[in-house]
Formats: sequence, C-alpha cells, structure tokens
Amino acid sequence: MKKTNKAEDLRKKLTYKRKNFWEAASEQEVKKAFDFAEDYKAFLNLCKTDRETISYFEELLAKKGFANLDDNPQGKKIFRISRKKNAAIAVIGKRPVKEGVNLVVSHIDSPRVDLKQNPLHEDGTTQLGILKTHYYGGIKKYQWMSTPLAIHGVFVKQNGETISVSIGEEEDEPVFVMPDLLPHLARKEQYTKKIGEAVAAHHMNIVFNSVPFLEKENKEIKEAVKLNALILLNEKYGIIEEDFLSAELEVVPAGKARDAGIDKSMVLGYGQDDRICAYTSANAIFDISANDKTAIVYLADKEEIGSEGNTGAKSIFILDFIADLLKYNGEAYDSATLRKTLINSQILSADVNAAINPNFPSVHENENAVHLGFGVSVTKFTGAGGKSGSNDANAEFNAKIIGIFNAEGVNWQIGALGKVDEGGGGTIAKYMAEYGAEVIDCGPGLLGMHSLYELSSKADLYSSYKAYKAFFEKA
Repeated sequence: MKKTNKAEDLRKKLTYKRKNFWEAASEQEVKKAFDFAEDYKAFLNLCKTDRETISYFEELLAKKGFANLDDNPQGKKIFRISRKKNAAIAVIGKRPVKEGVNLVVSHIDSPRVDLKQNPLHEDGTTQLGILKTHYYGGIKKYQWMSTPLAIHGVFVKQNGETISVSIGEEEDEPVFVMPDLLPHLARKEQYTKKIGEAVAAHHMNIVFNSVPFLEKENKEIKEAVKLNALILLNEKYGIIEEDFLSAELEVVPAGKARDAGIDKSMVLGYGQDDRICAYTSANAIFDISANDKTAIVYLADKEEIGSEGNTGAKSIFILDFIADLLKYNGEAYDSATLRKTLINSQILSADVNAAINPNFPSVHENENAVHLGFGVSVTKFTGAGGKSGSNDANAEFNAKIIGIFNAEGVNWQIGALGKVDEGGGGTIAKYMAEYGAEVIDCGPGLLGMHSLYELSSKADLYSSYKAYKAFFEKA
C-alpha cells in the first residue's frame, strides 16, 4: 500500500510558489520563446527612439491589415498615429464599445541623453569640437561615460522638411564618446564624492570632432574645428547651425541587442524599458483570434519624465481615440458616454519591474520580488514609501487577471518594486486610473533597468506576449 504524505499534499494545494518557466514549459513552448525573441532583438536594433518605434509599427500595421481611423476605413482593425510619437491600435469587439474596452498601455520612450538645442561648441582649452547634452529620465550619469554612443533623431527645417539622422550604428560609421576621467587623476575630482555626484551633468559633453577647417591664405580662422563640423554636417544633411534649434537629437548606446548567457536564454539590449512591453502588446493584438470587448494597445511617450506633454499619457490623445471609436462603431460619443466607457474599461499598465539582482539582493524582499525567468509580473502597486504615487489595484481586478492567466496557461508571478522604504518608482497606471477604469501593472522583470544595456529573460518576454493576448481575448 502506497504511503501518502498529507503535509506535502496540503503544501502543494495551499501554498503559493512562483513557477520557473524553463521547468514548467513544454519543449514546444520553450522553442516558441526562443523564436519570439529573434524578431524582438531585430526590433530593438531598429527602434532606439520613440519616433523610430512609431515608424516601425506604422509600417507593420499596414502589413497586418489595420487601417488609419482618419481615412474613413472599413473593418474592425484600425489605428491612429499622433505627432509621430504616439499610436493607438484597436480591434473592435463583438460587444458595444460603450461597455468598456480592454486596453494595454506601454510607453516607448527610454532613459537617454538629448543634445541641447544649441549643442555644438569648440572647447577653448582643448580645441576639440563638443556637443553639449541634457539627460532625459532617470539615469546613472557615470554609466554613460567612455562607452560607444550613437546619435539618432531628426532635424526639422523651417520649410517643414524633416531630415532623419542615425550615426554610429553601422560598422563603417563613427561612434561618439563622453570621455571619463582617468583613475590616476580622479582622487579629488571623483573618489571623494558620492557616486551620484562623481559625474555631473556638465561633464557629459560628447567629443564630436578634432580636425580644423584649413585654408592656406587664412591661418587665423575663428573656431576652425567647429566650422569643420558644420561643413561636414552641411555636406551630409544640408543643414546649418540654426537647424539644431528645431532638432530632436538623442544619444543612445551604439550597437545591437544580443543573446545573453551561455544558454542564450536572455536578451541584452538598450531601451527594453519599456519597448519590451510595446513589442509584446502590439504582437498580442495582431494575433488575437476573437475578442468580445474592443481591444486597444496604446503606445505612449514621455513616461520617463512623468508622462507630460501632448504625447504623454496625461494628454487627451487616448480619450479622443476612444471617443472616435464610439462614433466609428455607430454609438453615441458624447461626454457622458465616453466617461462611462472609460469607467467600464479594464487596463493593463504594461511596464517592466525590477527583477531581483544576484549582485544586490538586499534591496529586494525575496518573497515579493520579481525573479528573472519566472514569467510576467502582476504588480498590484508601485510608488514609494507608503505607496505614494501608486495606483494600488483593486483586489477584485487583481484576482480576475490572475484567474485569466491561470486558465490560459500564462507563466506569471507577483512582483513589487523593492523593499518598503528602499526607494520606489511609478508607472502610467495612476494616470489611467484617473478615468475610473480598473488598472493593474503587468510586465516582465529586468536586470539593470535604466542602464545602457538592460537584461531580460526570453521566458518573461514570451510570457508577457501570452499574458496580453489572454487579456484581450478573455477579460
């Protein structure tokens, strides 16, 4: 007679234990996770700015059979682009839009370094051409020093012409650098300071060029190095110095996303916060087979600086899009109907969380931390201290999402952003919740978040895609 272990049976029945994707998944699922990551890496390589990301999806939407809402389309698959930095993608469901939508919102901006509006100068001491910068979002400034950098962005001329720029990504293109101070001379300048003060914003100048413009008959040319840089830029792009004043030029790490780990189970690349969620949510809406409620993916800008401006999540863009969906679907689209639609809606704030770092485990509480490779994270609240600046999702919605994931075989885990009072941060969730909708944070964990090269798990990447697809189809 087989001996039973009652305590073990009860433990399995009653206790919560996050599941390692690699242990729980079938061979077929593991292969899907690896295959899914291949196109994701290509996406990261092409999309290092918000504009590049929207351009990528705009081209893909046409191939996927989506039509622009502003072109009086037919059918259920529609989208809208705003100011080349926002997108809303929708598949209209069987039920009226006014009964609420299932919305996944991700942001497409990442911490970076911007060029100032008047950036090009010749350093009087070294006679090197330099570009002055202003960092964007929460970065550790010292990480950007002495690493290969690329410049992406646009010049917009006064006649409306837009000139796209990408320098530093191809093997035959130059890269740029902010040279750090050598350790031999850093004793007073850096080593006596706190880590956050060792590199100040004014140290983050890019060395742009070094050769002066030479003219035989004129040996005393003023700022000849700067002039030579302007000549080269004019020859390549047709711009003059004044065009910098209406440019958006962003400095990002040069180089491609790569497989990471001897088992190639992870992805190392720039901008995964939060383009990993943009990629997975967009692919999820492309692949849904049936949806009762209208499904929407909202790709927002400027989350890293508080979701401000006319392309951030605080803007009216998504409200206007949903109002036009009501109209497009033949429903009332007055203010009251729009408000009720939003209140009836369900939203996943698709943003990354901080996975527990083996080098710095003390800032996490293991039982409530996200673990790399254990699936998508369901994060009830973020914020800081006493949940300040957090949405703090309702228990009913939390339970509903977990139930859907369990039923659909999604590998998931609970997550929190570090120990209480250790620090903290926020997401778009609190702004979406202002509409009265049910909102919860849901996304993969990263190691090295906000660094130049963030680390994700292919297991969590694929689990996030499955989670968003299940939400669209079943919520």
